Amino acid sequence: MKPARLIILGVAVVAAGLAGVLAMSLAGRGSVVTKVKSVVEKEPTVNVLVSSANLPVGARLDDKAVQWMAWPQSAVVQGFITETEKPDALKNMQGAVVRLPIFEGEPIRAEKVADSSSRIMSSLLPSGKRAVATEISVSTGAGGFILPNDRVDVIMVRKSKDADKYLTETVLSNVRVLAIDQQIQEKEDGSKTVVGTTATLELTPDQTKVLAVAQQMADRLSLALRSVADAQEQDTSAADYLLSGDNGSAIVQVIKSGSIVTANSAPKAE
Repeated sequence: MKPARLIILGVAVVAAGLAGVLAMSLAGRGSVVTKVKSVVEKEPTVNVLVSSANLPVGARLDDKAVQWMAWPQSAVVQGFITETEKPDALKNMQGAVVRLPIFEGEPIRAEKVADSSSRIMSSLLPSGKRAVATEISVSTGAGGFILPNDRVDVIMVRKSKDADKYLTETVLSNVRVLAIDQQIQEKEDGSKTVVGTTATLELTPDQTKVLAVAQQMADRLSLALRSVADAQEQDTSAADYLLSGDNGSAIVQVIKSGSIVTANSAPKAE
């Protein structure tokens, strides 16, 4: 065999051996896995004053009724009470009266509560409104199903000049019930029921006058319960003819035998 072929053969054998050694070396090493640690950034939070329980209208706030709760900073809106702005809110809100229902976990807003120094009923009244009571019974109060914060129509029933006929009229529409005075009545079988005898309504000054006149005129006043869907409808309408006449002239309302007798006075001064 020629020397050149022997040299080539030797180089090939050496290369094959080196390749085998290298392959075995690589096989002996474990595979290297690079782990990437994911980093999750937590959104900053703010402590917000929230209700610890369901709070009905008229309830008073205390340590058990409210608490601080972490709230996403981006979700804090104007009106929320935060620990950053009012660190003494827990102490200052003690005894405050709930004006509108507040549910568990709901942020406490200033417009839903009244100062603790306020009387309960006056604190429930929005600015410009009046609280007026009217007598009711099971038959005139929607069977006893009317509750505070419900909306009702006030219907007047009175005799017409023809004594054999009755006139009915809605004198107030969609007014809010502030409170229901309740008494315990015992039935013949010994069971007891809670029956409202007086309803306190939230009225405008003009509506207050209309109700006062209607209470004197009516043979009967009834409350008609409205759907909760009507809560956003206008609640300032009233039977204005009970207050004044046309063209701005004042009218003296005289009620006689269930009918209105009016006497016009001089026009109102401008």
